[in-house]
Amino acid sequence: MTKVATALRSQVEEEEPPGLITTRNEMIVEEEEPPGRTAVTDGTAVINENSFPTQIQQENWSDWKWQFRNRITTVEKLATLIPLSAKEKTQLKLVTAKYPLSVTPYYLSLINVYDPHDPIRKQAIPAFEEITLGHVGLEDPLGEKRDSVVPGLVHRYPDRVLMVLTDICPMLCRHCTRKREWHNGGWVHTPGEIKAMLDYIHKHKTIRDIILSGGDPLTLSTRRLEDVISKLRQIDHVEIIRIGTRFPVVLPQRIDDELCTMLSKYGPIWLNTQFNHHHEITPESAAACNRLLRAGIPVSNQSVLLRDINDTTEKQTKLCHGLLKIKVRPYYLFQCDEVQGTEHLRTSVETGLKIIEGMRGHTSGLAIPTFVIDLPEGGGKVPLQPNYVLTQTEEELVLRNYQGRFVWYRNPKDKASPELTTAAELDNPFVDSFNEAQRQLQPVRVRNENRARIRP
Repeated sequence: MTKVATALRSQVEEEEPPGLITTRNEMIVEEEEPPGRTAVTDGTAVINENSFPTQIQQENWSDWKWQFRNRITTVEKLATLIPLSAKEKTQLKLVTAKYPLSVTPYYLSLINVYDPHDPIRKQAIPAFEEITLGHVGLEDPLGEKRDSVVPGLVHRYPDRVLMVLTDICPMLCRHCTRKREWHNGGWVHTPGEIKAMLDYIHKHKTIRDIILSGGDPLTLSTRRLEDVISKLRQIDHVEIIRIGTRFPVVLPQRIDDELCTMLSKYGPIWLNTQFNHHHEITPESAAACNRLLRAGIPVSNQSVLLRDINDTTEKQTKLCHGLLKIKVRPYYLFQCDEVQGTEHLRTSVETGLKIIEGMRGHTSGLAIPTFVIDLPEGGGKVPLQPNYVLTQTEEELVLRNYQGRFVWYRNPKDKASPELTTAAELDNPFVDSFNEAQRQLQPVRVRNENRARIRP
């Protein structure tokens, strides 16, 4: 057994489970979130996922509760698993004093530990820029606090609400929109707080779509999650339930048969996850998505545009092609939110537009996500597209196609049929001749060789 393998095994086995979790009101709830300790068995298996060899007991490695309990949460532990200089360790300790570290053994195993620019590493491991650029941005850029109608329930759009069930995640993504919650420790909303959310939804009959979020709602036990979902299904006007989770990416072992069987009882349920790089598409994550799909849970992907991670057409195309291969629909590509501590990961809006433009026409539309900005102060989501309309009148448009060529396009009238002629006009032979001449001439303008006046 290598030194790294020995260190990982000893540290993850010695770490105590997190135990009881405080709620928002600092009360103690039953020990179920996060999950408890798993028994250790004698068999071992070698895990080597593009980073370092480790000898971990296979039963433990495949157990999501074990993975969750043994997250890497300190710089000291991290330094035994990936090379860190003394300067880096000092810097990381300064960062984690403000923005904590948490990464699952599974996700850490995807990192090429000898590449400081590895795209998985950039999402999981703190960067010194999180505090040196920490003054840039907003703590709550989307104005969720302003739109919270009861604690944990955000009602911004008329027909849907966001239910934040917990702030606990298996991994603290460095670009997290709710990075502000990291200061509050781990909490799960109490049954009383959940009831207040459900009561609000029940009273507001325009709400037809519920998004379960966090933190990560799949951090909750299957039983506790079912308790929330089953009560939502008892509300007649609730049509759709969506779950926003990164578990299929950072801890796919969570997507087990028990969870999928439970979810299958309460459809339609849609699951949105977040693959940001093609290296995250692994046999484990593909199997997790497949289990959801077989249970009748469609899976869509909402990427976040991140500097030096997925900020080129080539990277996005490879990611989206990989997603389609595992039957996951590329849904949104989000401009990274203006969150304090994330400025080093943000790109210009033009970068996102160039990516979409570079994909359009060179791959199927099914592989192209919608590029979206979630506006500050609760402004909502706005889709952006490259500018394909160069000019427009009531009669025609000049468009630019994916090859950069200009095409003139006749703009039909809104009315379904032309103006009715009067009886007098019908009896006028001159009108008849004029209408016939006009009818014959009109197609000349729209015939392909004339209408499609294409310029390079």
